[in-house]
Amino acid sequence: MGESRRRNSPDASSSPGPGISKVINNNVVIQIDGSGNERVLMGRGLGFQLKPGDLIDPSRVEKTFVLATGSEGDQALQLLSAVPYAVVEAVMGAVDEAERTLGRDLGKRLPLAIIDHIQYVLERLDKGIRIPATSMPELRVLHPQEFAASKQMAASISAALGRELPPEEAVFLTMHVLNSTRDEPDGTSALLFRRVQHVVVTVEAGLGVDLDVDSHDYARFILHIQFLLQRLVSRSMLRSTDSSFFDFTKRTYPRSFAIAEQVKGYVREATGVELTDEELLYVTVHIERLAQHIAYGTDVEPMLE
Repeated sequence: MGESRRRNSPDASSSPGPGISKVINNNVVIQIDGSGNERVLMGRGLGFQLKPGDLIDPSRVEKTFVLATGSEGDQALQLLSAVPYAVVEAVMGAVDEAERTLGRDLGKRLPLAIIDHIQYVLERLDKGIRIPATSMPELRVLHPQEFAASKQMAASISAALGRELPPEEAVFLTMHVLNSTRDEPDGTSALLFRRVQHVVVTVEAGLGVDLDVDSHDYARFILHIQFLLQRLVSRSMLRSTDSSFFDFTKRTYPRSFAIAEQVKGYVREATGVELTDEELLYVTVHIERLAQHIAYGTDVEPMLE
């Protein structure tokens, strides 16, 4: 589906426009605009007792979409006809609020994706089935604005429906937001996030602990890995001709260096790019900082900043 318009926008209220071509349900109708495009018009009770050819009251139109052609458009209509309008209305309002909070358009597919997701969650909850909790604390560090907006979206939808959604919905909605607005093959935030997660799992396995996701050391480590992976994508990795500190770190912190080597192997497998010794050195130092904090509750001496 395409562009949306809120209630009382000039072109949605100035004239009745052409008659409707199809009634999907009491709340959703189809209209053919002057360019021959199918538009989905939505509003509570908008299609009640209407039939093709009837005019509509523009003041009752709450949302307008230009319908995509082909299977995508068919899937959109199927979804909107099947999902209770209360869910559609709640999601639309929450997405509008998120766009205002973030100050940007979140993409034409996001409302549908979230409608589909929330309806699935509600159906599962009605059956007593809950999707396993997923905290994904990295999101709060890497995408604080999107996470905060998504947390508010979940709260808004929950309040509008009078249903308590699981806390992890903020995580799922954040991923939907990231997937809807970033679409470059090796530079998407979602892909970057998954790679950071994999590095975290590798480090936790190597240290034999679950990292304290609320610690400063954890946040610093996550940000470092993000910047490393971004430098990798932009082919701007750190380099140095002085190998003395690299050799010293390798000898002094063998366990952290071994874990960093595993990270290097993952990066090579995932991207086909080899980390430089300078990048490997920084990864080793940050892992050692985590190890020191776990062992003694203090940070390792800040050899590198």
